[in-house]
Amino acid sequence: MSCACDGLAHRPEAARAILLRTGVRLEWFTIGWNSVEAVVAIGAGLLAGSIALVGFGLDSVIETTAGLMVLWRLRREVVGAHGDQVERAERAALKFVGLTFLALALYVLYESGRKLWSREAPAESWVGIGLAICSVIVMPLLAMRKRSVARALGSRALAADAVETLVCSYLSLTLLLGLGLNAFVGWWWADPLAALAMLPLIFKEGVEALGGDACAEGARCACACCVPVCQPPVCVCAPCTCC
Repeated sequence: MSCACDGLAHRPEAARAILLRTGVRLEWFTIGWNSVEAVVAIGAGLLAGSIALVGFGLDSVIETTAGLMVLWRLRREVVGAHGDQVERAERAALKFVGLTFLALALYVLYESGRKLWSREAPAESWVGIGLAICSVIVMPLLAMRKRSVARALGSRALAADAVETLVCSYLSLTLLLGLGLNAFVGWWWADPLAALAMLPLIFKEGVEALGGDACAEGARCACACCVPVCQPPVCVCAPCTCC
């Protein structure tokens, strides 16, 4: 059975190949963006003496490593790796992303607690504010696109990476609020409190990623236009984007 997209019939394998290439491009963009973001944030943070900006840059380094792992998983399938190998790559990538979530949670907890204890106000940095604004705009759009592709592919590793990208946008917003409110209102405590509010989400996603598995091997859908999507404890069928 085949389905039509823009009036042209295609096999589900061809549709999946397109989705895989899209996922690879999204991960390359993520890696490139976060690499530049890390350099700019750490550099601006050191020049301004802002621990918040330096920490934001370190978070970008964490996300870059997660992106590299997910890229490896996607490319394993693109080059035609055996199904067993793809499943192992999926599980390895998922668990690695889970570890990066927990590393991010530890960073947020330590940095926020230290700021509240020392009453350290984030330093003013217009470069940092500009970077945070760009990230607040780009990251949610990137996260939504990743999530859409992940659901179509049935990849929990890519889905977890999409959530991590969304967390990055929240961190960008807290950085922007912290720098902005301190610069214009003098509320030095806004940044660490906003960051602490995100800890439950970050920790929850990390634990779920570490404890989760990819879709059961051999999961199939009755309709050729659908792909299996893992929603523990079972795999369900989700229609492809052309249906």
